Amino acid sequence: MADRPRKTVTLPPGTRSAAARVRGDGPTRRAPPDAKPLSRPPEEPSTGRTPARAASSPAATTTATPQSGVRVAKLMAERGLCSRRNADEYISRGWVFVDGRRVDELGSRADPKAVITLDKKGLADQQSRLTILLHKPIGYVSGQPEPGCTPAVTLIQAANQLCTPDTPAFSPECLRGLAPAGRLDIDSTGLLVLTQDGRVARHLIGADSQVEKEYLVRVEGQLDDRGLALLNHGLSLDDRQLKPAKVEWLNDDQLRFVLREGRKRQIRRMCELVGLRVSGLKRVRIGAVRLSDLPLGRWRFLRPHEAF
Repeated sequence: MADRPRKTVTLPPGTRSAAARVRGDGPTRRAPPDAKPLSRPPEEPSTGRTPARAASSPAATTTATPQSGVRVAKLMAERGLCSRRNADEYISRGWVFVDGRRVDELGSRADPKAVITLDKKGLADQQSRLTILLHKPIGYVSGQPEPGCTPAVTLIQAANQLCTPDTPAFSPECLRGLAPAGRLDIDSTGLLVLTQDGRVARHLIGADSQVEKEYLVRVEGQLDDRGLALLNHGLSLDDRQLKPAKVEWLNDDQLRFVLREGRKRQIRRMCELVGLRVSGLKRVRIGAVRLSDLPLGRWRFLRPHEAF
């Protein structure tokens, strides 16, 4: 069969076929001469901040308004319940109650007149904290080690313990948190207290401590009545007047000092101010606790019936 002749369709001028519309052929549209270009809405100036979340997003965590009053840890230390460090530990463990309410957040505050108590675990922890008496020899530093010097705490070991039937034996746990409660110069000997109990440390060396410390001091030089009076009261160190002391002769070359403070090298410097040189110094008592017959270089636990 012969092919049929194809029909040719003529479109009106300016009209595009469907195929041309699909291919994108055809003349390009141009904007009229008087048309204005489209403009974007003006952008807000950048502030460098993250845009705020929409109202539908989860609410952010709010910070509580700081409490009024005094820090609980400070109140506990001031009242002698424990040291500031121990107070923070007890609070974080939830062992502290303020007016009957448990407090377990560090930095918590309370009214200065609030009633603060410890629960049974806190009280038991306090009872377990040890205090040690050491007869420190010359050549050991009482506090932080200095170059070429040995700290006195290195003497706290089983071989140096003065044991009695009613005292516990030494264990490495005895050294945990053990710190000297007061200083004793490297060239001095005598009674040194080391403790894990912040209450003991504050009682002995706190700013308001009234605990007496007694020393036997061997001296060289001449001392008249006026000089002896100045040793008892009237001297200053580092532009600060010293608290009244009790100083008296024991024999021709030995003085007895009783102090209620512990400034650095205090007795030696006091003696220098009145023309004396110290040739020997030994601490024999702190409060009601005496060095007694504790041998040089040995240590023992503070006994349950003893108190400073």
